[in-house]
Amino acid sequence: QVQLVESGGGVVQAGDSLRLSCAVSGRTISNCAMGWFRQAPGKEREVVAAISRSAINTAYTDSVKGRFTISRSNAKNTVYLQMNSLKPEDTAVYYCAAYVTDSLQRAPTGAVGYDYWGQGTQVTVAS
Repeated sequence: QVQLVESGGGVVQAGDSLRLSCAVSGRTISNCAMGWFRQAPGKEREVVAAISRSAINTAYTDSVKGRFTISRSNAKNTVYLQMNSLKPEDTAVYYCAAYVTDSLQRAPTGAVGYDYWGQGTQVTVAS
């Protein structure tokens, strides 16, 4: 059984930083692109960042470019999201997801196609 477990969320002040982790068990992430998504109350789930299998390619939604960094450790079967300069509009439940693919370069930014999802971790940014 494949499990993705997010951690690192919490309540912070605007301008603070958080580092989210997503530990995967049940399969290796070395043949998966990985993504972070978020969903705020009353809004649709949106991609935050994605990283290819090889980590050569990353993609970010415009609102987080320059503030968030996605990374991965295939050795630890874990993906990370470093979030700096947090804003109240970053408040959401953050989910990680795994996309099984043969491509070493693809960093999918659409939720459709991701094969496995975590349960999410809440990030709340107070103004």
